[in-house]
Amino acid sequence: MIIDKSQIESIISIFVTVYPHETSALIYSTSSFFFILSAYFVVLPLRDEGAISLGLGNLPGLFVGSLLLTLVAAPVSTLIFSLPNLSKGKALVYIHRFFSLSLVVFFALWIFSTPGSSTFNAKAINSTIKEELKVAVNQTISADSATWENHGWFYIAVRIAMFLWVALLNLITISSTWARVIDVMDSESGSRLFGFIGAGATLGQLFGSLFATGMAWLGPYLLLVAAILMEFAAQSSRGINKDIPEHSEELSPIRRSDTDHMSENNGLLGTSLKASSPRSPTSTEKPQIWAILEGLQLILSSSYLLQVALFLWLNAVVSSFFYFQKVTVIASTVTSPVGRRRLFAQINSFIAVFILGGQLTLTGRILTVAGVTTAICAAPFVGFLNLIALAVWPSWITVAISETLRKVVMYVVTRPGRELLFTVVTQDEKYKAKVCIDVIVQRLGDATAAGMYKLLFSALDVTPSTVSLYALPVCFLWIVTAFHLGRRQTQLAKFKASRRPETQTR
Repeated sequence: MIIDKSQIESIISIFVTVYPHETSALIYSTSSFFFILSAYFVVLPLRDEGAISLGLGNLPGLFVGSLLLTLVAAPVSTLIFSLPNLSKGKALVYIHRFFSLSLVVFFALWIFSTPGSSTFNAKAINSTIKEELKVAVNQTISADSATWENHGWFYIAVRIAMFLWVALLNLITISSTWARVIDVMDSESGSRLFGFIGAGATLGQLFGSLFATGMAWLGPYLLLVAAILMEFAAQSSRGINKDIPEHSEELSPIRRSDTDHMSENNGLLGTSLKASSPRSPTSTEKPQIWAILEGLQLILSSSYLLQVALFLWLNAVVSSFFYFQKVTVIASTVTSPVGRRRLFAQINSFIAVFILGGQLTLTGRILTVAGVTTAICAAPFVGFLNLIALAVWPSWITVAISETLRKVVMYVVTRPGRELLFTVVTQDEKYKAKVCIDVIVQRLGDATAAGMYKLLFSALDVTPSTVSLYALPVCFLWIVTAFHLGRRQTQLAKFKASRRPETQTR
């Protein structure tokens, strides 16, 4: 049975208000994120277990290494989007396909680096699977006793590279895809549709986590599954394009009413925002190597983008604190490598169920009614309360509840609101500055948190509850930054909407 477009629109309209010219971009955007997150969460437990096998004390160093790799990779992705003879859509397809092929390479490296796997043939494949099953039943390895000296240099190199590369895959592919989505949607349509698109990502997280839970014994062969999923993401991203409505009746009535309302504020906003509003896109782009620095230049020349960068940096610092605490608790309570993989996947699955329900039912309504300011302030506020809870009750139960609550609020409310911050900037800033902020600034925050965490535990020898207290000032600054940034985005969105009728009459 073939389902026509009208039936698809009817099904989607149950969850979100969508208009005919938006349907295609919405479906392909949602499916792209589904496949990206499926691939990521299929290999995430394998990555985390590989890192734990090297010792918990080395985790902060891995975060610093991730920063260094990001400093190289992010400008390269910016350069790809800057090539004049390559469309933004094709550039996105190439990025996804590149990471798909890289996962196949890591599969081979993981097989060769595993003790007892010296040749790549059917016998080696069979013995590797049997070894994984044997580990699942018999082997118990304490994370505290795991160190660099317990493994050969090739084993260590592959696990380190795997940890860094999967983290890079997550940042680059998601940020690049969001940049494309934001380019084909505006602030008004984003408020309605970003929740549904985010639900596709969460459904991918749920699928990937459940698959990794049930097939944890496959070990490195999960990399091949993830590679296939990334190729599906590349195919889906081809359809993320802006469709121009053929008739004026297809335009959103919300958009027209908002435009009429926003025009009343034109006089008030015009003077105050002309100097700081996003610049007009340039008419030509030169194919030069200096294009890789344009993202950083755009950020430094815009006070608005600097605020966005500060917001994301603080987000990364607080999130990394929670990550270190979660990994520490799991590593100390579960000694089996396959058991840890399965537990990581089960936690991800549990969280994804709540996030999916919230994104399908709450995100669009919250963004439309409460606005961007409330959305991006929600996660800092919940994070502040979670840190207090961990300081008072430092147990694995508190960690589990806090992690669930934090991620649900983040992905149901704050993450879609964060993407709306970029709907008021130029196309150059969406593809170049946004990728730079999402990737490099994110890794700077991770590295900062890793350094602070290592200092507190190794040098000052503090407890997990005390670590939470040290993070409270950072979280408070995050709340203040989110409040001012949200109000600034609202002003810019109103100013941009009020200028649209003037442009159309010329």
